[in-house]
Amino acid sequence: MDTKSPSSWIGRKEQTLDNISELLCNRLAATFSIQKPKRYDNLPALWHWAFFQNPVSQDCIGPDGHPNISTFIPGIEGLVRMWAGGRVKFIEPLKVGLDAARESSIIKVTEKEGRSGKLIFVTVHHEFYQQGTLCISEEQDIVYRPPVAVKSDTTSFDEEFGWIESINPDPSLLFRYSAVTFNAHRIHYDWPYTTEQESYRDLVVHGPLIATLMMRAFTTANPSLRPTFLAYKGLRPLTAEQSFNVSGRHTEHGKSELWAFNKNGLAHQAELQYRENN
Repeated sequence: MDTKSPSSWIGRKEQTLDNISELLCNRLAATFSIQKPKRYDNLPALWHWAFFQNPVSQDCIGPDGHPNISTFIPGIEGLVRMWAGGRVKFIEPLKVGLDAARESSIIKVTEKEGRSGKLIFVTVHHEFYQQGTLCISEEQDIVYRPPVAVKSDTTSFDEEFGWIESINPDPSLLFRYSAVTFNAHRIHYDWPYTTEQESYRDLVVHGPLIATLMMRAFTTANPSLRPTFLAYKGLRPLTAEQSFNVSGRHTEHGKSELWAFNKNGLAHQAELQYRENN
């Protein structure tokens, strides 16, 4: 692969097979302090991110903990990688205990100049199948950026909430989520690396973890509603030094807004579409 030309990645494909194992679901449930799902239960929204993780050998891990240039989504020398957001279409629920498949392709690469230097945005499309049925269609946006200090200015955020939960992102939560998602990115568990090499104030809360917690708050507050589409975006990082809130409200029939914020203001936001459970 020509790592000097990320646009050459467009069209790369990968298929990953997995089982939605009860054991890994039990570990996720323990991480989120909720009751574990049973075999053939619907997999909770966004838990699929813990599955389909192709393991790479230790000698294929880069300095930041991400897989390096020999993998499907490679690293780029001199830049750090972040999960910026995405869009998820929930078609049919994945079922606990059954085999499943993920088909992935890189569909877009865009290079831009930001205030801190070159930014490279990569969009990956995933389709998740179980028993021949398309269950989830998803696009993930990944950004590569220079390892410079991340802006953390305080901004005002004042909204009316239909539901809200407080989250304490202590290091054990971040470590456990890294473990269940097989994510070795060091910003989530290695404080010296995080603060010295990637210029964060403290350990960074995973973007996927924040999105999952926003969805959990929605489903807890609205058990009769089933998500059908989620568009989410990270605006600034949340770190382990501060608790944060996940909240939301209904905006019109079938639609809601979701947020994650702390005392410094809004950090993540999402738009959700839903329908009544059958």
